[in-house]
Amino acid sequence: MAIADPAVPGEGGAPSGGAPAEGEYPDAAEDLPRFEVHYSCLRCGTDVTSTELGRLPEIKCICGYKVFTKVRPPLATTVNAV
Repeated sequence: MAIADPAVPGEGGAPSGGAPAEGEYPDAAEDLPRFEVHYSCLRCGTDVTSTELGRLPEIKCICGYKVFTKVRPPLATTVNAV
């Protein structure tokens, strides 16, 4: 019984066309850093993250309000030296 040469396409080694086999490379989305987006309830001001909102069956605050605002980071200003 002969063993197929992986360098020769179409002989049972690598798939033809040079495409990598499924599962050969790790998922590229897992390597990207994840940033948490913070939201604040408009009525009570409760701070929640996007992952916490994703776990809930509907987008609602603990107070029952459905309107959230995105919490922005404080703006850094630069001052020119004279």
